Amino acid sequence: MLLCLDIGNTQIHGGVFDGDSLRCQFRKSTQPLGSTDELGIFFLSVLRENGVDPRSVDRIAVCSVVPAALHPVRGASKQYFGREPFVLQAGVKTGLKVRYRNPLEVGADRIAGAIAATQRSPSTDLIVVDCGTATTFDVVTSGSDYLGGVILPGIGVSAETLASRTAKLPRVEIARPESVLGRTTAESIQSGLYHGHAGAIRHIVEGLAREAFGGRRPHVVGTGGFARMLEEERLFDEIVPELVLLGLRHAERMNREA
Repeated sequence: MLLCLDIGNTQIHGGVFDGDSLRCQFRKSTQPLGSTDELGIFFLSVLRENGVDPRSVDRIAVCSVVPAALHPVRGASKQYFGREPFVLQAGVKTGLKVRYRNPLEVGADRIAGAIAATQRSPSTDLIVVDCGTATTFDVVTSGSDYLGGVILPGIGVSAETLASRTAKLPRVEIARPESVLGRTTAESIQSGLYHGHAGAIRHIVEGLAREAFGGRRPHVVGTGGFARMLEEERLFDEIVPELVLLGLRHAERMNREA
């Protein structure tokens, strides 16, 4: 079995694959990350609680946008599973032709999402929208050229910044409001977060389609923690919450077979 770990700024999203079947998923806060032993014990416990025998895990794949997390995660992999993890990073096979001016700047999670999207929809123009701590847009052509994209603050970051940088605006639940017109301060903030983000995604996707694909609409894939909340806005052709894990699985297999 393959244990995949997507280490983000806010959460670690993990999953175990038995062949092509995703047996279980779990999440853990990135901060505080914990030591090698704390991580190892957490991984063992969460797998057992989900009905997966840790001894059946014979491969581990990791992508991380938190450089400091790699050392304890690698240590936990070796000490508690006896495995050196595959790390999705510059120099490994991805199946993509990265056209970024500096390919080293592209986040590993963005590459993993792009890999999975091209595997699900081969020979298709794609935009991958990951609604997480940041909301990222990644453009991939039908020929598997990764062109680049857009990064903007995510809904959660926007809400936290608004509350922490103002004297009277409160923290609110991030949720889809019943109407655009807010009649309380909390409703007004919720409306701004939700509709502002939905409008930004719609506008950016239109701009990327115009610049990258001559106005032709690409296949738009949504992923990340806030994608489901925006489902009724019909911004995405499909929503795949486990997209990064799927990309990690494919990258690990591609490099292992090579």
